[in-house]
Amino acid sequence: CTKPIIAVMHGYCYGLGVDLSLCADVRICSPDTRFAVKEVDIGLAADIGTLSRLGKSAASASWVKDVCLTGREFDAQEALWMGFVSRVVEEGGKEGALKEGMRWAGVVAEKSPVAVQGTKELLNWSRDRGVEDGLRYTAVWNSAALQTRDTAAAMRAQKKGGKARFEKL
Repeated sequence: CTKPIIAVMHGYCYGLGVDLSLCADVRICSPDTRFAVKEVDIGLAADIGTLSRLGKSAASASWVKDVCLTGREFDAQEALWMGFVSRVVEEGGKEGALKEGMRWAGVVAEKSPVAVQGTKELLNWSRDRGVEDGLRYTAVWNSAALQTRDTAAAMRAQKKGGKARFEKL
């Protein structure tokens, strides 16, 4: 998907909930969220992407193996500490987490769609490649992006102290 995807989680997020959230670009949760990769408890290896994606989304391979091999539950603070979620919204429970997800979406929606799509593409593409390859791809991507009106609109708006209005893609 070319657009940024946000997963907002609350309550129990087990198995498929973890699988689906790992497909998102940003994960936000309420403090009551409980996570687990429980497939090992029913005689299966997690099969919808957790084993392929969690190691690329968390800070520690040892932690990923711990939660996947034991099926143990972990809480929102541990998920934040290990980099599985971007933030834990302390106030407002489910509604607070949803409000924060919508706020984040609003911030990103004000950016150039060319820049947002390009940033997502470049981050995803570069994740499993070397820095030199990533820089080369970024240079090619940005040379095309400079042909759009977004850069000029953003610079004019910054010069005037206002917000840029970007064309839809």
